[in-house]
Amino acid sequence: MASADPFDSALDLLRRLDPKHTSTHLESLMTLAPDLTEDLLSSVDQPLTIRRCGQTGRDYLLCDYNRDGDSYRSPWSGEFEPALAGGEGDEGAVPSERVRQMEIRANEAFDVYRELYYEGGVSSVYFWNLDDGFAGVVLLKKVATPAGKSQGTWDSIHVFEAIDRARTAHYKLTSTVILHLSTGGEALGEMDLSGNMTRQIESDLPVEDDTSHIANVGKLVEDMELKMRNLLQEVYFGKAKDIVGDLRSVASLTEANRDKATHQEMINSMKR
Repeated sequence: MASADPFDSALDLLRRLDPKHTSTHLESLMTLAPDLTEDLLSSVDQPLTIRRCGQTGRDYLLCDYNRDGDSYRSPWSGEFEPALAGGEGDEGAVPSERVRQMEIRANEAFDVYRELYYEGGVSSVYFWNLDDGFAGVVLLKKVATPAGKSQGTWDSIHVFEAIDRARTAHYKLTSTVILHLSTGGEALGEMDLSGNMTRQIESDLPVEDDTSHIANVGKLVEDMELKMRNLLQEVYFGKAKDIVGDLRSVASLTEANRDKATHQEMINSMKR
């Protein structure tokens, strides 16, 4: 019998553990199997971490796409923090000048998008070069202001590729939402809802110049976030509400039975 692949086993284990503590579980796995560190970091989506840019004083988000070793590149300054171990001559993985200029405009555009849609939070956009185009990631994070025991966090990660063609570009977008909600009270007890969802789309859109890429990516991300929010609200939250409603009733059992009897009596009277 062939032994199981350690990487596949690690991913399978993470899928079975509480998604609320993905970062903690990931650190434990990397401690047990250090040789899987790079593969796990590049394959597992985890809640985004906020850091402040030392040069501009603006917050940005950390992920595997702006990481080089233990340093992370700020989208506002374009520099790695802390500086890479190679010194001034080592710039790390940075985009070309053309792609960097698109990255700057994309960060400005999604900063406005974040304020309009989320009314707060943090956003970051990172681009990198491909042989026949470019790729990037759009990150958005919103932490709800705690009210008593209620708290919530929304993390969305949108990774895309843009392949240049004649007057058009082929876009491939993979979006992941990581959601955590919790609330509690003496009357209703504790409730914790955590999980993640991933969706993917491909689309061909017209391109006139580099500005068109920013508009196209913005439209794709906006449409995808709207679809995923609606899906979470109508399907996942709706199903959870139905299950909790069937398992637990605020009204007394006697009152519930009386309502059922009245309902059945009305149905019977309509059949006569």
